[in-house]
Amino acid sequence: MLGKIINLYKRLFWSCEKYARSLGVVVGENCLISTKKFPSEAYLVKIGDGCRVAKGVSFFTHGGLWSQRQKLKENLDYFGRITVGDYTYLGEDCKIMPGVKIGNDVIVGAGTIVTKSIPDGKICAGNPGRIVGETKDFVDKIRLYDVNTKGMMPKQKQGFLLSLSDDKFVVK
Repeated sequence: MLGKIINLYKRLFWSCEKYARSLGVVVGENCLISTKKFPSEAYLVKIGDGCRVAKGVSFFTHGGLWSQRQKLKENLDYFGRITVGDYTYLGEDCKIMPGVKIGNDVIVGAGTIVTKSIPDGKICAGNPGRIVGETKDFVDKIRLYDVNTKGMMPKQKQGFLLSLSDDKFVVK
């Protein structure tokens, strides 16, 4: 009972990164972690340097066998390590499945279900996730729309963005 209370305290009051580390997740340097959705085997998850793990990202190191164990009366179990390379962005609410290796310099779109490993320098999106582009091409495209607001105070940023003409904004 005391263990459950302590875990609840950690989930509610610790930063996401501190919580992840307390579970055994290996987290590199200069990361921004905004989720607490880690599996019971969180020690099988490794996140590289300079990564962004957005709100609601879920990691799964096992799963899918509970009903089969009931039916077969066997103690079937399997696990997969999850590795996230350096300078990788995991978008909001994406789900990373067991055994997935995500390379360096990867962008995973919001809501993506990552069922297979992703090589370095790729963009993955969808359900199931698939390669939709390359990080370097995306960065080159975005440079065309760069308005250099990083570091501005919110009100200053608001005024600046509202003063821009429509051709300064991305259109899809």
